[in-house]
Amino acid sequence: MGTPPAALILVVDDDRAILNLVRIELADQEFRVVTAESGEQALLVFEEQHPDLVVLDVGLPDMSGLEVMHRLRLQSTVPVILLTGRAADADKVRGLQQGADDYVAKPFSPEELGARVRAVLRRERHGLVPAEPVVKVRGLLIDLERRVVLHDGEIVALTRTEWNLLHHLVSNSGKVIVSSQILSKVWGPEYRDDLQYLRVWMSRLRAKLQRGRATNLVRTFHGVGYMFEPDAEAEPELALEIAGEREGGILPVPA
Repeated sequence: MGTPPAALILVVDDDRAILNLVRIELADQEFRVVTAESGEQALLVFEEQHPDLVVLDVGLPDMSGLEVMHRLRLQSTVPVILLTGRAADADKVRGLQQGADDYVAKPFSPEELGARVRAVLRRERHGLVPAEPVVKVRGLLIDLERRVVLHDGEIVALTRTEWNLLHHLVSNSGKVIVSSQILSKVWGPEYRDDLQYLRVWMSRLRAKLQRGRATNLVRTFHGVGYMFEPDAEAEPELALEIAGEREGGILPVPA
C-alpha cells in the first residue's frame, strides 16, 4: 500500500502576506495547502478541492468568515479554525457557538497555528472509542455506538467536539474528571491549561442537554473539574471518585 496523501488545508484570508506566511509554514510541516482571498472564492475552492480542514479569517471583504462557516456547515462537518483579530471573548465564543473547532487570535505564531491544525486533525481522525453502548438518564438516551443523542425521543444535534466531550463525560459517569484531563483527552495536550476554552464548550453542551429543564446533568467541582451525574435512581451511596491522571486513574475526593 502507498503512503496516504498529506492532509489538504484550505487557508482563507484577504491579506496576501498572511496567506503566504501560513502557506509556507504549513507546507514546511508537510501539509498540502490551497488558498482563497474572499468568502465566495473559499466556497468555490472548497467545493472543488474538498479540503480536510479550513483555516478561516473572520474579517473577509465580501462576507463574514462566520457566514462562510455557516454555509460550509450546511454541506460538511469539515473542521474549521478561525483566525480573528478581535480580542473580545464574546467574538471567540460566538465563533465556537456557530461551529468552529478552534480559533487563533492575530497576531499569531505560525508554529502555533500548525500545532493547532495537527491537534484538530488528530481529533477528527481518531476520535474517541465508545464504552457502554447505550446510556439512559433523565429523559436522555445516549447511544455511544451510533453517536446519537435523543431527548424525550427527539434528536439532539451535537457538533463533533460536543459529542467527544459528552462521550468522555459519560464514559466516566459518576466520577469527577479533572479539567486538565478533559482538555488533554478531547482537544489534545496543547490545550490542557485552557480552562476558559473548556468552560465555553461545557456551557454549550449543558444547554443542549438540558433543553429548558432545570436538571443539570453535568456538575461543576470548582477548582477540580466536572462530573456527569449517574441516573437519579442509581444507588444513593455511590462513592464519589475522581478520574485522575496518576497511574491507577481513580482517586477519592478529599473531604
